[in-house]
Amino acid sequence: MEKEPIKSHEDLEVYKMAFDVAMNIFELSKKFPVEERYSLTDQIRRSSRSVCANLAEAWRKRRYEAAFIAKLNDSVRGACRRQAEAAETQTWLKFAVKCGYLDVNTARELYATYNRVLGTLVTIINNPSPWLIKR
Repeated sequence: MEKEPIKSHEDLEVYKMAFDVAMNIFELSKKFPVEERYSLTDQIRRSSRSVCANLAEAWRKRRYEAAFIAKLNDSVRGACRRQAEAAETQTWLKFAVKCGYLDVNTARELYATYNRVLGTLVTIINNPSPWLIKR
């Protein structure tokens, strides 16, 4: 059984994984206390969504290897000296557990998913050729 060709960023397994975990975080964060709305809730939602947004942007820049890698690096390391978006989300997950907003097992599953996302992105960054648009 052959795999369908990848036509858009939404066909990438890493994108699907990042999108699903971001949506899971969104649903779970609805239960965070209202006083966290403009701090932890916004931060964890923003960083989790940013991984997907940067992947989508990277996909559109596949014609140029340097631009493609730079945008993927935004997902992994973040821009403007910020932590990686995925790693930043992992940090917010730790805060949510310590504050009692998430149970530890749920957070571990989410954290592990981000480890898989990070690993996949690093693999693509280290070998971008198969992903680039050939001129």
